[in-house]
Amino acid sequence: MSYSNKEILDILRKVKHPDKQQDIVSLGMVDDIKTEGTKISFSLLFKNSNDPFINSIRKACVQAIEKNLENAEIKGNITVKVPEKETGKEKGKENEEILPGVKNIIAVASGKGGVGKSTIATNMAVSLAKTGAKTGLIDADVFGPSIPKMFNVEGQRPHVKKKDGVDQITPIEKYDVKILSIGFFINPEDALVWRGPMATNALKQMIHQGDWGELDYLVIDLPPGTSDIHLTLVQELPVTGAVIVSTPQNVALADAVKGIRMFTNKNINVPVLGLIENMSWFTPEELPENKYFIFGKEGCKKLSEKENVPLLGQIPIVQTIMEGGETGTPSATDEKSITGRAFADLANEIIKQVDKRNKEDEPTKRVHIKKQ
Repeated sequence: MSYSNKEILDILRKVKHPDKQQDIVSLGMVDDIKTEGTKISFSLLFKNSNDPFINSIRKACVQAIEKNLENAEIKGNITVKVPEKETGKEKGKENEEILPGVKNIIAVASGKGGVGKSTIATNMAVSLAKTGAKTGLIDADVFGPSIPKMFNVEGQRPHVKKKDGVDQITPIEKYDVKILSIGFFINPEDALVWRGPMATNALKQMIHQGDWGELDYLVIDLPPGTSDIHLTLVQELPVTGAVIVSTPQNVALADAVKGIRMFTNKNINVPVLGLIENMSWFTPEELPENKYFIFGKEGCKKLSEKENVPLLGQIPIVQTIMEGGETGTPSATDEKSITGRAFADLANEIIKQVDKRNKEDEPTKRVHIKKQ
């Protein structure tokens, strides 16, 4: 059975560019369609070779064709060609020297503990991967690593191999996210009693010896507050941008301001991509339209307006988000759930803000501390 070019075009008209809100056929993005039996190939033409939605549009095209043609033999036989992306300007020279295959580095921070920062980092990474972006996640919360549990990969040990005479650590991969955490190398029940240099060396090892390959986004889950770990990160890597996680409570918002101030300090100078409000309201699964503002209402929205930074998303409390963290099945894996939809929207907003930041601002430079 063979399909006509018109059939393929009609299906692709259902795929919209998320930013332009027009279908990709009307935008003139589809070219060179070829069909041979159950083999289908075509090219996607982007005006901007660094378009942040390349991966998500390519994935949406494949899903649309598979869904509409409903032929099991088509799966795996769809080829979508995309022009080479020019990434040098976007990454900057310093980023090329350290992690040459990583385009964007996003730090996830919070002014205080208990606001769900690691839950946000986990689901954010999964949601970015679900758009088709190549995504990595470093658990830099070295004193309380929780990422292995949230991905249900506790007890796994990354493989170490020699590469150019240097030990390289192969990240654990789950839900299409490459993960490294100090939690992979210790007993989960052991308490880490480390001085600052030991903790920062652990972070450096995950950065420099991780075999990350090519990534669109490397998410860094930082410890709460401000510490040596934060300073080490900005010294080792040119961080594209930071996101600050907070709850709507005034006590949490006061600490969130400190997080914003830390990154925007003239000596650090890392752009803040925006705020993420976690635990925005409680919604019972059986009453999805109901909202109970148990920690206050729109605290992060007010703070974002005051600090002139975007509000990237509001994540509600639903029982499944807690259960997902306990069982190692992040809420973002189910885009039909309340929290799954919220995290999908968050990923799209982060992609837009990173693209905006890269177009408008110079690449971030690593922080160099001068010895007195």
